Amino acid sequence: MNRRTLLVTAGWAGAAVLAVLVGIAAIGVIGADLTDAGSRPRTEAQVARELASVPSPVPSASPSRPSPRPSASQAAGDAPVAVSRTLATRGGTVVARCAGGRPQIVTMSPAPGFSLHEQGSTEGEFRSTSDNHDRVKFTIVCSGGRPALVPHAGDDD
Repeated sequence: MNRRTLLVTAGWAGAAVLAVLVGIAAIGVIGADLTDAGSRPRTEAQVARELASVPSPVPSASPSRPSPRPSASQAAGDAPVAVSRTLATRGGTVVARCAGGRPQIVTMSPAPGFSLHEQGSTEGEFRSTSDNHDRVKFTIVCSGGRPALVPHAGDDD
């Protein structure tokens, strides 16, 4: 083997080793964020705890609607209590809350095989990823101060 062939072979081997080492280092840096505990799914209890620690927004009074008279505890400076709840459907999970008697969707997470199709403030829809006609549509209402899920006609949830 002549000297030139030996140098070319050594150069290619060095470049291959360097490329592998750079790839391993990059995966190590990127992979640390992917396996961090912050990116793991949360349990219902963890979600409830986190939602309870978030202060609920105080709804502003619109000029077209008279604002409700505050209760004794609210008049003393307490903010209205928002009641949050995690609701399961066959299409996914919905976290909703009632603040001041008004329903609101906080988050929606599709189940495996479904995707989030539509999310409004009180209505949502999951659709099957394999069959776009398999839909789970619902509305969130406040019943007794707690969020409740009302399936739309044709859904069995």
